[in-house]
Amino acid sequence: MSRNGKVLVAMSGGIDSTVTALMLNDAGYEVIGITMKTWDYAASGGGKKETGCCNIDSFNDARMAAVQHGFPHYILDIRDEFGDFVIDNFVDEYLAGRTPNPCVMCNTHIKWRALLKRADALDCEFIATGHYGKINRHDNDRYYISKAIDETKDQSYVLWGLQQDLLSRTLLPLGPYRKTEIRQMALDYGYPELAKKSESYEICFVPDNDYRGFLKRKVEGLEERVAGGNFVDKEGKILGKHKGYPFYTIGQRKGLDITFGKPVYVTGIDPDSNTVVLGDEEDLNRPEMLVTKLNWLKYDGITDGMESITKIRYKDKGTLSNLYNHEKGIRVHFFEDAKGIAPGQSAVFYEGDDVVGGGVIMRG
Repeated sequence: MSRNGKVLVAMSGGIDSTVTALMLNDAGYEVIGITMKTWDYAASGGGKKETGCCNIDSFNDARMAAVQHGFPHYILDIRDEFGDFVIDNFVDEYLAGRTPNPCVMCNTHIKWRALLKRADALDCEFIATGHYGKINRHDNDRYYISKAIDETKDQSYVLWGLQQDLLSRTLLPLGPYRKTEIRQMALDYGYPELAKKSESYEICFVPDNDYRGFLKRKVEGLEERVAGGNFVDKEGKILGKHKGYPFYTIGQRKGLDITFGKPVYVTGIDPDSNTVVLGDEEDLNRPEMLVTKLNWLKYDGITDGMESITKIRYKDKGTLSNLYNHEKGIRVHFFEDAKGIAPGQSAVFYEGDDVVGGGVIMRG
């Protein structure tokens, strides 16, 4: 019997999840490792081999660490669960003129739920991952995410969708450490190859980073259906032809294949008319946005006018704002205009380092 309980650890084969499992094992938890296969890249027709968490080398690395440290390891095939929701959502959002965040959707709806389901089957009290963040419990008994010590690695932004039943059973051991410390731990555990292993920031099912090619392969005839739409300015004046609205994102400057003698940016996308709006950099500024599909963490809601630092993308430093309840979600009013608000992306509300809640941007 372990002194701290039984924990199911998601092991991708990378440095963070491996060190997580070994730390918990050393801390007296009864560890079971599990590696989830989410996607078979060959099925997408891409030209690059599998990378990151879904290749056989990563599976072997995870299993090797488990065997060497004396705890069991399993491989879990969740391709059907993953594909039906995450990939369909990814495609549907681009076809609706929005910019999806598949990692948030996967964490929220697939990976954590799949982990919890298997944890229950294996009588595990806890689940754990190698994400950089902290889980705390408020005086009101609600669980919430806080930023990791290492803000360059902090992943609290992509965890806003985790609900209370998931948070209450999740361990995030890496939150109090910096990445340099985790690399040193990997060396200390005898895994120099992990300490040197490069990290992948690509979407797992688009490892060549060509989401446009992925859409073309997934949606038969898409290129023909959407080709030949118009670039327009904010007054609706036609500026030229584009390759199809799903292949552009808000804030995009490069790859437009149109020149004006100055930088121009995608400032709007209208799927109904297959038009892409171009403008100057200042045209990306917005004083407000509407956020829907909310999940509250630290509190069970907000009072009108609550102040928040609101992040609109992963690398965003955040903008001071007021939050107001709205019939469709939350209206966010920024103290200073936010730049490049992209419908479909996540908006996450912070109180200091603590995640109050988050949602999906409906419009800017």
